[in-house]
Amino acid sequence: MAKGYLVRKLSEVEAVPCLCGTSTRPITREHTPVLNFHIVNIQDSKKHYHRECTELYFILGGSGVLELDDDEVELEPGTVILIEPGTAHRGRGDFRAVVVGVPAWNPEDEVVV
Repeated sequence: MAKGYLVRKLSEVEAVPCLCGTSTRPITREHTPVLNFHIVNIQDSKKHYHRECTELYFILGGSGVLELDDDEVELEPGTVILIEPGTAHRGRGDFRAVVVGVPAWNPEDEVVV
């Protein structure tokens, strides 16, 4: 970020497959190691955890369940979930979420359970 800021438009970013479903990633580790900002469409993700990354989920639409270790949380638009490193999680249902990761998501940090 030579200018001290970054502007990205979702319309200019292609969605990619991920463990959770499909992810549009306007801000990634490639842009800054500080955090990532992803919009994720989740249906039936694979249970996983992150060694170092803390994730913040903000549910935009749809409904479903987020498994967090041995607990389950019902999801609806407006729900916010903070997931600390080491917490195994997966989403079920059909929902769309903003996912912010701190530090920025790194595939080597992700462990499938």
